[in-house]
Order: sequence, then structure tokens, then C-alpha cells
Amino acid sequence: MFLKIVGSLLVDLTNMKLKRFLQVFGAIAVLFTFLPYIPIDYWWIRVFDFPHFQLTLLTLTALLAYFIRFDIKSKNDYAFVVVLIGCFLFQASKIYPYTRLADFEVKMNTQSIADRTLRIFTANVLQKNKNAQKLLAEIKRYDADIMLFTETNRRWQNDILPTVNTNYKYRKEIPLDNTYGMLLYSKFPLIHPQVKFIVDDSIPSIHALVRIPSGDTVQIYGIHPTPPVPTHNMSSTDRDAEMMKIALKSLDAKYPVIVVGDFNDVAWSESTSLFQSVSGLLDIRKGRGFFNTYNAKSLIFRWPLDHIFVSEHFRVIKIELGNDIESDHFPIFVNLSFEPDGAATQKSNPPTEEQLESAREQIKDEKEQERE
Repeated sequence: MFLKIVGSLLVDLTNMKLKRFLQVFGAIAVLFTFLPYIPIDYWWIRVFDFPHFQLTLLTLTALLAYFIRFDIKSKNDYAFVVVLIGCFLFQASKIYPYTRLADFEVKMNTQSIADRTLRIFTANVLQKNKNAQKLLAEIKRYDADIMLFTETNRRWQNDILPTVNTNYKYRKEIPLDNTYGMLLYSKFPLIHPQVKFIVDDSIPSIHALVRIPSGDTVQIYGIHPTPPVPTHNMSSTDRDAEMMKIALKSLDAKYPVIVVGDFNDVAWSESTSLFQSVSGLLDIRKGRGFFNTYNAKSLIFRWPLDHIFVSEHFRVIKIELGNDIESDHFPIFVNLSFEPDGAATQKSNPPTEEQLESAREQIKDEKEQERE
């Protein structure tokens, strides 16, 4: 009898501890979900934009474990479950557009005209990565029309040049040793390619017009803003300002636009959402999958940081994540079809005055920070 009582007490104690653990676990998931929506640019807030998918799984795990293990009886239990369900639904709504259950934001191609296709390949090579052979193999495999490489110094430029020297006659290169070097290579003519430092005199972006074989002209922006982490930048102000400046340039562009590069921001963040709203550009990922490019060295903590946004003039033929190149990023490749006649069917709504003001405010914040 005594042993039964002790056993029952131990089970009750274990259940109490498990319930408390799940409640704390769930509360942390809820907290981390909503932290990024605090209007503060500090890195320790903005970093929680990234693991949204992981937080969704954590919330679902806590919710299912609570339902399976315990009877929902008390008001506290009901409140906890309702909060977790609300949090899960909110999280799921943010990542749903990047699942294959959602509609394509950039529709599939309806034409197959060789001189109106544009194959784009981009990779953050990781400056300290010494194995160039894997990247060179990917360059040959994809044989893209336009390639953008980030985190490239002079060594990387020298490693890549022999492979691209023959087929890529048009280029704009700015190798740097600060992990923000950038190399742009094109088989098609680049018109007035420029290196610009639109936020920081050590962080370049490449702006160029590209003349594709059909004779049409496309505006290309290559960017790699700083991430909101202590080793690079204590806040997201510079990153967000660069994104908003490119968004406004894209909005006012005279030609169809492609923005490509390592944004150091996930597709579902408030910053990237505002970038899309202001620029009017479309996300090739939506409806097709996450295509997580970072962190290639972790199986769990991966999210989409490298992006290719396009104006409504383009359709997708193929999108693919590249092989491991011993960087902390995977390359990403997209084959686009230029179909301006169908642009109206996927054109996004123009930005509101409130969205434009938010973009200008972020640019203003960066300028004020620079003066301090």
C-alpha cells in the first residue's frame, strides 16, 4: 500500500513538472514569436525574425504534448491552450506563403523563347572558404547568364576568373577583404554598371542595366547589406535602410527589375515584407518552398537569406538550391522567362502612403545614426 502511495505521488510530481515545463516551453515560443514585432532595431530583437519556422514547430510540439498528456480542465489550462493555438495560427500564416500549398506569387512561364530567358545564379562564397573547386563546379553545372557572388576578396576573384573569363565578357567587380566584396558576371551586355555605397562607404552594391538577347533592357541591383548581429552591426538600421533605398529605386525604375543578393534577412520578416510592398517586386519562392540558403553548416537552423526578387514582367521556369560549396550559404539558381505581355496578371498593389512613409523613416533613421 505504501509503495502504491509513493508511486502515485511520484507520478503526480512528474506530471506537475512536465506540465510546468510545457507551460514554460510554450511561453518562450510565444515570446520569441512576438519579439520581432517590437519596433526596436537592436540585433537581439531582430535576430528572432529568422527562426520562425523552428518556432512554429516548437509551438506545435508544446501544444500537442499538452493535449496528449493532460486533460484540459482548469481555466489556466484553457487559457494556455488558447494562447498556444493563436500563436501557432499566427506563425503558420507567416510561413504558409512559402509552402507548396500556397499560390505562386511569380507564375510559371507560359512561353519558351530562348532570347527571352534569363538564368541567374548567386552565392555567398564565405570569404574564408579556401575550397573554390566546388563553387567552380556549380558555375559550370548551371551555366547561368548572370552570376552574383558575395563575400569575395581578391583571392576569390582570382579563383573564379579563369572559369568565367571566356563566356562572361561583361563584369563589374569590387573585391574587398571586409566580407562585403561583390562580383557580377554576365554573358549579356551590362550598360553603365556602377558600384554604389548607398549606406556605408565599406558596403557596396552593384547597379546595372542588362541587355538580353531579345533586345529588352532589365535593371539589376546586387546587394549585400550588413546583418543585425554583434560581429557586424548592433542594429538592423543599416540593413533596413539599404533595403528601403533599393525598394524606392525599384519602384521608380524605368525598366523591369531584378534584385539579387544576400539580404541578411528572411523572406517573412517585417523588413522584407515592407521591401516588397514598397518596391512592388515579387518573391520567386512563394508557393514553391523555403529554399533555405543559410546555414549550410546546420541541419536545424536554416532559413532563406539569399533572395531573387523580380518585377511582374517575369515568370519562373525553374528554381533550385545549389550543392554544398563549403560556404555557410547554399547557392540559389533561377531560370526566368521575360513575359511583359502577362505582367498585369501578377502585378502587385502600389505601396500605400503609410508604407512609403515607413520606408523613408527607416532611411532617415540610418542617416541620424550616422550623424551620432
